[in-house]
Amino acid sequence: MAGKNEIGFDTLLQDLKNRIYYPVYLLHGEESYFIDEISDYIEQNLLNEQEKEFNQTIVYGKDSNVPTLISYAKRFPMMANYQLLIIKEAQDLDKLEEFQGYVENPVQSTILVICYKYGKLDKRKSFYKAIEKNGLAFESARLYDNKIPEWIHDYLKKKNCTITHKAAFLLTEFLGNDLSKVVNELNKLLINVKEGSEITEDYVERNIGISKDFNVFELQKAIGKKDVYKANQIIRYFAANPRENPLVKVIPILYSYFSKVLIYHCTSDKSTISIASALSVKPFFVPDYQVAAKNFPLNKLVKIIGILREYDLKSKGVENVSVTDGELMKEMIFKMLH
Repeated sequence: MAGKNEIGFDTLLQDLKNRIYYPVYLLHGEESYFIDEISDYIEQNLLNEQEKEFNQTIVYGKDSNVPTLISYAKRFPMMANYQLLIIKEAQDLDKLEEFQGYVENPVQSTILVICYKYGKLDKRKSFYKAIEKNGLAFESARLYDNKIPEWIHDYLKKKNCTITHKAAFLLTEFLGNDLSKVVNELNKLLINVKEGSEITEDYVERNIGISKDFNVFELQKAIGKKDVYKANQIIRYFAANPRENPLVKVIPILYSYFSKVLIYHCTSDKSTISIASALSVKPFFVPDYQVAAKNFPLNKLVKIIGILREYDLKSKGVENVSVTDGELMKEMIFKMLH
């Protein structure tokens, strides 16, 4: 089939399910999850079990070389329509661009899948352009943290389950934006969840060990409300559990939160829909930012951003030799609230 430019994950997967194939696939980018999902689907579904015995070859970049792989790619299938060659960890393959001659005139009965993780190929190079012309390139970009809760909602929807907004944010805060890690924990949660059920923050707390009351999400909410008692409760909990709640993890989340409060002040249209769009949050969370904006005028926000930068440096040892994370957090929150 003729070549095609980059497309999205869902579209590519649907094409594969419809048995629309290209002679060359380049799967590259920082997010390994999507690359693994696509290559695994091809590996499991392109050939049947009898065809795989003679027509499926899976190699790792560090264990092979381009001339050998090209010789594999030029073979013809035996008793099948296609032969499949998957190169995993292609970023470890020396002189990958030497595939260009083959890619410019690929064997149509071979499906070559190049899995290039943790980076992306230069789109300006002739090798990449040859893949665009005669095959398909998929860039697996890492999602921003603020996109992960929505991604969790969508993932669970496909599994016939739902999740509360707060539970999705708890998971995001705890797991970060490594989708492989996120999916692993979601699948653990799904083991004992009936179809059609809703995953709540209580369920997450019981099964993953995240506290629904003492987390950064609740801390930023308490600070926004200027609830000194609640903020101090959470900080004491953090100080008692430093491994789960290091200052280097807390500061970027608070920085993002107060940056959004700053954007709220600078947004002329204060309607819920407009604010949600400007802050890249669900409308559900807009009231929290409305309260924080009332409690923290612009001049105060500028000071808070300065405080966060100061303690970010201290958490990394600048002008701080022996003060613990817990003590630094207590100082930082005191300055922010007073």
